[in-house]
Amino acid sequence: MKNLINQILKFGVVGFFCFLIDFGLTTGLANIVGVHYSISKFIGFVVSAIVNYILSIKFVFTQKKKMDQKKEFTVFLILSAIGLVINEIVMFVCIDGIYAHSLALKDMISDKLMVSIAAIIATGIVMVYNFISRKLFLERK
Repeated sequence: MKNLINQILKFGVVGFFCFLIDFGLTTGLANIVGVHYSISKFIGFVVSAIVNYILSIKFVFTQKKKMDQKKEFTVFLILSAIGLVINEIVMFVCIDGIYAHSLALKDMISDKLMVSIAAIIATGIVMVYNFISRKLFLERK
């Protein structure tokens, strides 16, 4: 149990660092450069996923000895692609589904702030998915 708690803490630190990368790119590209939120989220997610992979393999999860690095990276890419789909769905639901149809929210929250809020929500949901899926499919039992 102590090892699991330690691993969750390490995952949290790596995740927070990668969140900063993802959030910075997503909100910077969308709110400063003017890139559509789905494209900026895609770019932020991909860059942070690559950094997350490197840091997770080095510091968080022990590698499966039977799985070669090519296969391991392929599994990681598939899991990340699913995470990206979840991310984009959450962003769409938050912005185009809820925010776009709520006059009350539009009166309280600017478009730019809503992109930031949606990015935080999406990242939180995908972080839980990432930990569980990587623990199940990438870590040595």
